[in-house]
Amino acid sequence: MVLVDKPTGMTSNRVVQIVRRIFNASTAGHTGALDPLATGMLPVCLGEATKFSQLMLEADKAYRVVAKLGERTDTSDADGTVVERHPVNITEADVLAALPQFRGDIQQIPSMFSALKYEGKPLYEYARAGKTVPRKARDITVYSLELVEFTGDTATMDVHCSKGTYIRTIVDDLGQALGCGAHVQQLRRTAIENFPVDKMITLEALEKAAEDGPPDELLLPMDMTAMELPALSLDEREVRNFVHGQPIRRTEAGDLFRVYAGNGDFWGVAERRQDGDLWPRRVVVR
Repeated sequence: MVLVDKPTGMTSNRVVQIVRRIFNASTAGHTGALDPLATGMLPVCLGEATKFSQLMLEADKAYRVVAKLGERTDTSDADGTVVERHPVNITEADVLAALPQFRGDIQQIPSMFSALKYEGKPLYEYARAGKTVPRKARDITVYSLELVEFTGDTATMDVHCSKGTYIRTIVDDLGQALGCGAHVQQLRRTAIENFPVDKMITLEALEKAAEDGPPDELLLPMDMTAMELPALSLDEREVRNFVHGQPIRRTEAGDLFRVYAGNGDFWGVAERRQDGDLWPRRVVVR
């Protein structure tokens, strides 16, 4: 796995294809897309690690966002078309007073320009066709939402939130609450769970490192996608059963585990089923 510092103006899928080419990987995938406008941490899984990328969709994330006040766009970000303009007659105190309603356990209606699907099609396809379809409010948690800087027509904020949170929707809703409208001018994903920020690398640096061949020394271990799960060490017989799809009888508390052999090799993720046994959920093929 590689932690890419995604550049602005590029799709997440394009980043994945570049990284896949650099490492000559048979398969590759990301663990949660960033919009072309956005920058920051984009974990790219290669080969067997793609089996575990789904786990990271559940991870908490952190962002720094710059909200442009006074303009509302159809996409709620700077890539969209301005649909409303209003004078910005608010103060820093007004912004601070509006933020608490967006903290904690709240419900959010996803943007029409999201990748969520309705009747099998992503919402953004309907939006680009000028259609609006029903969306259910989703339960999210905003652990923190802090104002970093206020300049009069922009508000820079740090957000720490749960999975499924749309920063552009928070900004659009904030603009409505302030009565002046707002959209995302800049967005950077600064963290995902406990991934090491110091291991993040730009595409430019990655391509330079690959001039003499795949820079395998920059790869991170695939079990990093599951580090939030408790670890389970198996003996030789249990490992053999696990990789062949057989259950393991263990009494440790928990429903999902990282599975290791006694020598430290990572073999996958086990899940507890109704019978109480631990069954393979994802298995590494070696």
